[in-house]
Amino acid sequence: MKVLLDIKDSKADFVMELLENLTFVKAEAISTSKARFLKDFKAAIDEVELAKQGKVKLKTAEQLFDEL
Repeated sequence: MKVLLDIKDSKADFVMELLENLTFVKAEAISTSKARFLKDFKAAIDEVELAKQGKVKLKTAEQLFDEL
């Protein structure tokens, strides 16, 4: 399982040290921009899943181009 945590900078070193001392956990610090990308990407995947289930309707390519 993968988990993305948002930790205050002042507590980050403590939390990372704690996680690294747990043998069953692999911890890796990532940049804010990478975290934002991952969050947005997950939201996009969730939206596609909802579209497959017929719960939401996605825009067509033409609609997207019209917005540009």
